[in-house]
Amino acid sequence: MSAGPVVWWGRRAVLFQEETEKDVGKPKVVLGVSGGIAAYKACDLLRRLTESGHDVRVVPTASALHFVGAATWSALSGHPVPTEVWDDVHEVPHVRIGQHADLVVVAPATADMLAKAAHGLADDLLTNTLLTARCPVVFAPAMHTEMWEHPATQENVATLRRRGAVVVEPAVGRLTGADSGKGRLPDPGEIFEVCRRVLARGVGEPDLAGRHVVVSAGGTREPLDPVRFLGNRSSGKQGYALARTAAARGARVTLIAANTGLPDPAGVDVVPVGTAVQLREEVLRAAADADAVVMAAAVADFRPAAYAAGKIKKQDGREPEPVALVRNPDILAEISADRARPGQVVVGFAAETDDVLANGRAKLKRKGCDLLVVNEVGERKTFGSEENEAVVLDAEGGETPVAHGPKEALADTVWDLVAGRLG
Repeated sequence: MSAGPVVWWGRRAVLFQEETEKDVGKPKVVLGVSGGIAAYKACDLLRRLTESGHDVRVVPTASALHFVGAATWSALSGHPVPTEVWDDVHEVPHVRIGQHADLVVVAPATADMLAKAAHGLADDLLTNTLLTARCPVVFAPAMHTEMWEHPATQENVATLRRRGAVVVEPAVGRLTGADSGKGRLPDPGEIFEVCRRVLARGVGEPDLAGRHVVVSAGGTREPLDPVRFLGNRSSGKQGYALARTAAARGARVTLIAANTGLPDPAGVDVVPVGTAVQLREEVLRAAADADAVVMAAAVADFRPAAYAAGKIKKQDGREPEPVALVRNPDILAEISADRARPGQVVVGFAAETDDVLANGRAKLKRKGCDLLVVNEVGERKTFGSEENEAVVLDAEGGETPVAHGPKEALADTVWDLVAGRLG
């Protein structure tokens, strides 16, 4: 009988031949924690993983234990916590942990840990686990901006990504002390979403690894005066699902977000915008080196011809002056007609209220994009919902229907089609 998963008791490793009843069928996750101040945030990630039905073993480095003790990890995971390679070496725990994992996630991943992983060093239990794991591996870096931007770190990240690991981009925000910048550990809830998506896809090299993709999301707002604007009902949730899914599939993602109010997805560079003109500027800038551009944002077709510097007030006995409108730039048509690089894939979205497929096919031809996601919308359809239903039209006349379901399912279908064209 082959050995079962590693179960730790105190400082001794015991290999069980069978799983305990409560753990049967649960995805097995190894949570590696390296020695950064953000280690305390990994407690939240651990809680999310265990509460969603994952069997989690925490493997902290010696430095990580200076920030969060083994008792905390044990209490939250429900398992004793390994800290040494040398206990019960006849059971080869440094091999077994990685062999039995369905996913290894390192959060936070310090510059030191990224360097060790990239160069195949194995001087503790966590680095040994990384070398023996044959499952997907996710790194969530956290460090000071200067360390993240250092050429050595960037080369180590590039090496790990070439080998198939998912290295999410760190967030921008407050760091240790008074410093701020890029290097903050992404929100644990967003790291959890990346892990969930990676587990859902299973073993295999991320098919968007090494690709840069641009996604627009949300709805633009065109100001009438300092307090009013012309807008739409778009929540941005479909665009964010596209961004999260692309990051989980290994892409470097730039998300142009228009008025969403949603938390930044882990591993995604978020560029906030307000108006259609601002969105156009940022999309063109980001698309310059992008392999694919997905225009999921609801961009206003028109904007007020004039902006009132003061609040427009109603006057007794007088009807308001008509609001003159002018056309906004057609961003989708522009980037489709003038591709920033050969082979760039452009995807558009069409929100229709009637004659959905006919209008969608006409729009696809008019815009000149490669793929067009067409869905029926309305006051109680799609906008703000966690689910979507659509048909993806392609320039060659094909149709790919996506049944009603989570917006992530539609996102995966879109990236499947994009990856096929890039491949």
